Amino acid sequence: MKIAFLGTPAFVQPIKDVLTKNFTLVESFQEADLAVVAAYGKILTKEELSSPKYGCINIHPSLLPKYRGPSPIQAAILNGDVVSGITVIKLAAEVDHGPIIYQDQFVLSGNDNFDTLSKKMFLRAAQILPKIIEDFVQDKLILKPQDNSKATYCPLYTRNSGYFDINSPPEPEKLDRMIRAYYPWPGVWTKWNNKIVKFLPGGLAQMEGGKPTPWKVFLNNYPDFPVKNLL
Repeated sequence: MKIAFLGTPAFVQPIKDVLTKNFTLVESFQEADLAVVAAYGKILTKEELSSPKYGCINIHPSLLPKYRGPSPIQAAILNGDVVSGITVIKLAAEVDHGPIIYQDQFVLSGNDNFDTLSKKMFLRAAQILPKIIEDFVQDKLILKPQDNSKATYCPLYTRNSGYFDINSPPEPEKLDRMIRAYYPWPGVWTKWNNKIVKFLPGGLAQMEGGKPTPWKVFLNNYPDFPVKNLL
C-alpha cells in the first residue's frame, strides 16, 4: 500500500518510521492509497482530502471530541487531567471533526511535561497504527461520529503564554502545570529587576545569563527575590 505521510515535529518520527517499515511511502497525494497526518501545521484542501483512494486519517493526541485544536497535549497538562489518549479519525473538511476510527486511553503521570508526553503518545500510536490501517482499508472497523455537543477546544499558544507577572504569580500547583505544559516551548518565565527568570521542570529556576539551579539554591543566590513559595 502506498501512503503519504504529513507530520512536522520530531516527536512524530516514530509514525514515519513504522509507516516506512510496513508500507511504501510516497511524496504525492496523487500516488497515495492513503494519507496519514500527525501534528501537521497546515489544513488540507478538499482536493487533498479526497485524492487518496482511502482518504486521509489523522492521529490526534486527545480523546476527541475533547480538545479539538492545535494544543491538546498542553491543555491536558494545564487542566490536570488524569486520563487522556490518542484518537485516529478520518479527516473531514472541518478541523478535528471527522468520524472516529480508533481511540486508545491511558492514565497520565503527574510528572509528564509536553516533551515527554508527546513522545509517549506518538510512540504508542506508532505501535498500533499498522493494524488500524489494515483494518480500516478492509472495512473491518465501524467509524463512530463525534458528539459535537461534547466538543471542547484548545488555543494556539504564543511566546507570551508562559509569562506571569511577578507581582501576581500563580499558585504553586498551577505554576507546576504551566511549567510542564509549556516545556520546552514557549517556557514559563517572569521579569524581575529587568531580567528574565525562567522556570523549568524538576523544580529548577534560571536567571537570565545564568544556569538552571534547584529552587532553594536559586533563593540562596537571590535572597531578595520577592516570591519564596513558587516551587
